[in-house]
Amino acid sequence: MVQGSDHGHDSQGAPAGGVYEWYQRGLELLNGGSPAAAIQILEHAAAAEPSSRSVREALARAQFGAKRYADAAANFRMIVEADPAEDYALFGLGMALTRTGDLAEAVEHLALACAMCPDNKHYATALRHARARKG
Repeated sequence: MVQGSDHGHDSQGAPAGGVYEWYQRGLELLNGGSPAAAIQILEHAAAAEPSSRSVREALARAQFGAKRYADAAANFRMIVEADPAEDYALFGLGMALTRTGDLAEAVEHLALACAMCPDNKHYATALRHARARKG
């Protein structure tokens, strides 16, 4: 049975509903400008489905939005390790690493994302900025 709009918590502290509901609610919060709240729900979803790339990506995006760059990098890295051709995860990893100050590795991942999607202006701009900061 799918839970309705009940966003309470069960006796173990997990949000009501299942992984899909957690994922959907996390995306709603993230897209609504509440990344820290999204993290709370998406962490439960990631714990229940650790190999779900969509959950992991949403969690990484929320962490990035909440300025938890090292956590975001770790989650984007898990996606890249599972699928090295995942250009958005490479981009996210590069962006998070830029924010943590690891510019050499950031440039490497951003360059790969750009090579996979040469027409993506967001990727190219991020790469240019990371290279400029690296010096």
